[in-house]
Amino acid sequence: EEIREPIITTTILTPQDYVGPVLTLCTEKRGVQKNLQYVGRQVMLKYEMPLAEVVMDFFDRLKSVSRGYASLDYEFKEFRAADVVKLDILINAERVDALSVMVHRSHAQFRGREVVAKMRKLIPRQMFDVAIQAAIGAQIISRETVKALRKNVLAKCYGGDVTRKRKLLEKQKAGKK
Repeated sequence: EEIREPIITTTILTPQDYVGPVLTLCTEKRGVQKNLQYVGRQVMLKYEMPLAEVVMDFFDRLKSVSRGYASLDYEFKEFRAADVVKLDILINAERVDALSVMVHRSHAQFRGREVVAKMRKLIPRQMFDVAIQAAIGAQIISRETVKALRKNVLAKCYGGDVTRKRKLLEKQKAGKK
């Protein structure tokens, strides 16, 4: 059994000055170069690439690297087998189905790290550590931990001796034994 993804043929027209960055962008988006042709002061590039890569943010990035001078045209070509994996997000070792996503194997590591880092910033601190993990199957590819809140042990110490406060903080830091 396989998963197929739509492949499109793109035609990009860009000034000669921006050919390098545009080629880099297309390669980064899993594109396969089919043709490069000079048309006056413009360059016409033909690429085959997955539609999923173009839909995400390709056009915005194309306009950025070409400073708005590039144009994009595409048409559907075929469905082709893709090497995609299911990226699961686990919170405290429990799989959260709503956060699972299908990604290409080459982008899984980056995407897992990105989601886990963002989740770490969004999840508020609790009275216990919260482990956030990205996994492909049984293999954990990324992990972050939201540290636990510490109880205010100095609340009952009014003024007084600094060494007493330091002792209480050290005792809390050591934890249960």
